[in-house]
Amino acid sequence: MASARQIMVGNVPVGGGAPVAVQTMTKTETANHTETLAQIKRVAEAGADIVRVAVPRVQDVEALRDHILPHSPIPIIADIHFNHTLAIKAMEAGVHCIRINPGNIGGPDKVAEVVAKAKELGVPMRIGVNSGSLPKHLIDLEFENPVEALVTAATDFVDLMHRLDFDNFKVSMKSTSVPNTIASNRLLASKIDHPLHLGVTEAGTKWTGSIKSAVGLGTLLADGIGDTVRISLSTFHAEEEVKVAWEILKALKIREKGPVLIACPTCGRLQFDMDSIVTEVEQRLQAYPDPIEVSILGCAVNGIGEARHADFGITGAKDAGMIFSKGEPLKKVPTDRLVEELFAEIDRYYASDKTIVRDAKLAAEARQWLSENEDLEAMTPERLAAMELEKNKASGGGEDLFAITQTAATATVDETSSPTAGRRFNR
Repeated sequence: MASARQIMVGNVPVGGGAPVAVQTMTKTETANHTETLAQIKRVAEAGADIVRVAVPRVQDVEALRDHILPHSPIPIIADIHFNHTLAIKAMEAGVHCIRINPGNIGGPDKVAEVVAKAKELGVPMRIGVNSGSLPKHLIDLEFENPVEALVTAATDFVDLMHRLDFDNFKVSMKSTSVPNTIASNRLLASKIDHPLHLGVTEAGTKWTGSIKSAVGLGTLLADGIGDTVRISLSTFHAEEEVKVAWEILKALKIREKGPVLIACPTCGRLQFDMDSIVTEVEQRLQAYPDPIEVSILGCAVNGIGEARHADFGITGAKDAGMIFSKGEPLKKVPTDRLVEELFAEIDRYYASDKTIVRDAKLAAEARQWLSENEDLEAMTPERLAAMELEKNKASGGGEDLFAITQTAATATVDETSSPTAGRRFNR
């Protein structure tokens, strides 16, 4: 369930029904304010709503105060471990939020000092529970029941916040285990109504970390759990974490940012270098801010039925392909011009105030090409519907659609005439 409470991290609302906020953490030494600020600007451009920086020393606080905070385009969270006085100094320097770890920040007295300053300055906090640094009294429980240990650490600290009459905070519980991350956040969401920050800690490389994060965070977000997310990847490019976070949110239709690329997985019918085209299209789409859908189909086997909803798309064959929009052909073009002509149509769309511009002659040529290149044995949605209609007309209705498709497939498929060897790119 969504968190009922809401906090403000700078000008970004978190919780209480606000859009799920995307955040990341800088990979630079914070005291190196030039590099840190440059990375903050890059992640902001990539779509980060909030950024966190490590503050292990006084020099980092000074860099924040004097150089970074005055020029940051997005709110900054100071990440504090071990030394509670740095949390106080960071708030005095003007950070927009403080992250402290219940497992290493010190006892209740030190927490109370931090909370007093947060209340004085109106600064929200993030309680960051991590499976790798739980409070000492929960270490044994972690081996017996890691989910219970995580949730206990979180709820104990939430109770302390309430005793200190402080509710301007969010909570995160992160584990390297995806199942434990999912189970613990589900349980915590049933116990508290404070905003939840989601993440799989130390997830791994861009490849493995992205998959683990998509599974863990995607599952929780699909359940309606989570108010802000951070993807933890082993990369020095923090903007890559932001891109992965956005792809997860876009896949779940939770937030939209930039184009959505749809591409078929390819098969033995492929007759052109679709891999290169997909890569080029994906790169060029980064320049377009709108959430348009662009589809790339490797053949005409299903016509354009599978991508009928796409704003723009390509379907190709050996020597030529077709540009289409919303299920309707736009033009036939040579294969080596597919990308250029696709973006020509996209640019024409924006130049015409987001209106599809169609040339009747070119569209007719494209439709003719499509009819000549379709796989006449493929059971497309359109063909199935037409077959059902014809069968019903002939029989007076009542025929089973499954029986129709089975009969058609049996009558037309000849396995001996369809060898697979050598069919890629050279038919």
